Amino acid sequence: MTDLSTQALPGQAAAGTPATQVAGVGDFIQLMKPRVMSLVVFTGLVGMLVAPGYLHPLLAGVAILCIAVGAGASGAINMWYDRDIDAVMRRTLQRPIVAGRVQPEEALTFGVALALGSVVIMALAVNFAAAALLALTIAFYVFVYTMWLKRRTPQNIVIGGAAGAFPPMIGWAAVTGDVGLLPVLLFAIIFFWTPPHFWALALYRSGDYERAGVPMLPNVAGPKETQRQILLYTLVLLPVTLAPWFLGLLGPVYGVTALALDLLFVLGAVRLIRQSTDRNAMRLFGFSILYLFLMFAMVLVDRGLAAI
Repeated sequence: MTDLSTQALPGQAAAGTPATQVAGVGDFIQLMKPRVMSLVVFTGLVGMLVAPGYLHPLLAGVAILCIAVGAGASGAINMWYDRDIDAVMRRTLQRPIVAGRVQPEEALTFGVALALGSVVIMALAVNFAAAALLALTIAFYVFVYTMWLKRRTPQNIVIGGAAGAFPPMIGWAAVTGDVGLLPVLLFAIIFFWTPPHFWALALYRSGDYERAGVPMLPNVAGPKETQRQILLYTLVLLPVTLAPWFLGLLGPVYGVTALALDLLFVLGAVRLIRQSTDRNAMRLFGFSILYLFLMFAMVLVDRGLAAI
């Protein structure tokens, strides 16, 4: 494990950066990890739109806002807790707490307020089932992934990835008040997609994780084993993503597209094994984002065509 005692302390600015600056609105938005939030919101919206029943557009907007704010709360609390390791990782040096633009206590207060507000509003305006799932999502990301798993096991992203898989279930529950088979399968798609997605990035950023002492798979098991695990998970995704088609929950438009995307994902993993380069790792990481977006977009397209 890397000794962090000689590095920037929690809440301190990176070297050469003023210890205290004036926080702007953009800094608090950055605390919420907007890029991560965008996928969370999109998958939650898909769960809502394919759910049977009707939800008033105003309440639907409130539900999506709560999902977004809940995701942002998780990101803010994560940055508060991880400010020590963020200070020694190149890709996180400019995060608001590390750079000294937001104080740690401000970030924690902001995150907790967002978490409580999003859950309470979801419960009062939409329903308690959706609120309970949102609360579970936030708690899982903060306590299970961030505080328990991330610094203790290379399986951190495997188990912790469940937090990012809940939004389709939350969106579905916002409409129906319960959870059906399709949102569970959508949960499974995100759950099994997360490890190869994140490990591709971890291969490229393994030096960062080594300096921070975070036991990511490439640093613990090595690049070759990580590449093998990425291929294994892309293969597991094949039956998982095709299950909604096989079970008659979605039609052939989704099924054929899902199969094509799966094969491209597998081919990308094979190419990474054959040519183990940073470029191929980042190409696979970039494709994985497109993969998830297209997979969920086709859920909407397929359901829309079925309704015509």
